[in-house]
Amino acid sequence: MRILNTVEELHSFRHELAESDSSLGFVPTMGALHEAHLALAETSMQQNKATLVSIFVNPTQFNNPEDLEKYPRRVEDDCKWLAEKGVDAVFIPAVEAIYGTSVRADAIDLNGLDQGMEGTYRPGHFPGVATVIKRFFELMHPTRAYFGEKDYQQLRVIEYMTESLGLGVEIIGCPTERTPQGLAMSSRNYRLSEKGLEQALIINQNLRWAANNHRALSPKELKKQIRANFAQSPLELEYVEIADPKTMKPLHEWGAEEHARIFMAAFCEGVRLIDNYRLF
Repeated sequence: MRILNTVEELHSFRHELAESDSSLGFVPTMGALHEAHLALAETSMQQNKATLVSIFVNPTQFNNPEDLEKYPRRVEDDCKWLAEKGVDAVFIPAVEAIYGTSVRADAIDLNGLDQGMEGTYRPGHFPGVATVIKRFFELMHPTRAYFGEKDYQQLRVIEYMTESLGLGVEIIGCPTERTPQGLAMSSRNYRLSEKGLEQALIINQNLRWAANNHRALSPKELKKQIRANFAQSPLELEYVEIADPKTMKPLHEWGAEEHARIFMAAFCEGVRLIDNYRLF
């Protein structure tokens, strides 16, 4: 596995692939890898001649400096894991290589998909995500890029941006990877104690409850019951929302929409966790 630290090394790697007309799959990560990241990489390896994983803790998508500081970093272990899986290359750039001397997000029209939910509680998050993904795409010109549905709103933002800017990358959304108990895999889980990992299952339990009971209750009633459930739990619920998965607009009543998803964010042991579930 090749480790690429500079844009020049990345360009050299990409040029070699272009000469052999090889497809490139790209998996962007912030490191602290887990099985869900590896599942994305494995899907990429099945669909492309070569797979590139990035490890870059993107400063512009953190609205909380403390969250950026505490984000787990395990680069050596990550690289060892990726090499064992057979990934072709890993791109680990310095902040300056991506942003130069101006570390700020670009102004990118995201068609309102960045509004509400994560957009409300993490101001500036999606412009930061869109900026770094756009710059990665422009640097490496991947054939396909892979994102997990756990960050569903992010997936929709990236799909729209890629299409609207004509970046020429096929966006592949992959199902959320979960532990056997149902907890969505996340790098933030590394910060939880054993007790916290058990308590965090409350998130998945409520999502599954909503999926099983949504036909009997209105969106408003579903959310009210979930808030009551969390009030009796050790977790702090930040938000619960039911939205159209195409527009990301909240659903207040069941109507003619084809699909609906439920989204939530909660704090467990001070660690912010997000998850979502398809209702129909």
